[in-house]
Amino acid sequence: MTKTAIIPDQDALKRVGAQVRKRLEADPNAYKIPSDKAEIFAVGDFLSAEECQRLIRMIDQVAQPSQLHETAYIAKFRTSYSGNFNPHDPFVKMISRRIDDLLDMNPICGENIQGQRYLPGQEFKPHNDWFYTDQEYWKQERKRGGQRCWTAMAFLNEVEEGGHTHFVEVGVSIEPKPGVLLVWNNATPGGVPNEDTLHAGTPVDKGVKYVLTKWYRTRKHT
Repeated sequence: MTKTAIIPDQDALKRVGAQVRKRLEADPNAYKIPSDKAEIFAVGDFLSAEECQRLIRMIDQVAQPSQLHETAYIAKFRTSYSGNFNPHDPFVKMISRRIDDLLDMNPICGENIQGQRYLPGQEFKPHNDWFYTDQEYWKQERKRGGQRCWTAMAFLNEVEEGGHTHFVEVGVSIEPKPGVLLVWNNATPGGVPNEDTLHAGTPVDKGVKYVLTKWYRTRKHT
């Protein structure tokens, strides 16, 4: 008899997936991108123009060469600049709580909001946001809140050329629009990390791209 593979956090991924799906499908401002491969939603005008500009200035203050789990990625895989915002800053707390409320997520499950800046030629090659549990880094991430369940990413400015978010398997390429929040489930409805959420930040050809990202875990993030 073949043993059924144990998928870490599967029950939690299934439960949280259903919870957030219910909230977003009931939100008239959330548009679900047609696909049977992944659950991707877009919310227009989530951030005001003033909020976008303020966040851009904050990213410029914290941006450093982006880091990755070195065991899982190759050199030049992610060439942008990024930095975590101060989670105690009142403005950051307000934005963070607004995302929590939109998704009906417990705030303790959220990672710190990270800002990213892409200059001409910079990119983030195709990747998944969920953790590969066969990698060495999973031992640490399992203790720090477990698997990533949902991703929320906001576009902060228009990009002259390039800089799309391309979901490779879904076949959707999303152009940056200031204030739009993109949200997706990193797992299937059955609670399995979804390979079809593979996505890339395509190279910026002209101009600069600014985004912020907040990832959520299945348990309290520490």
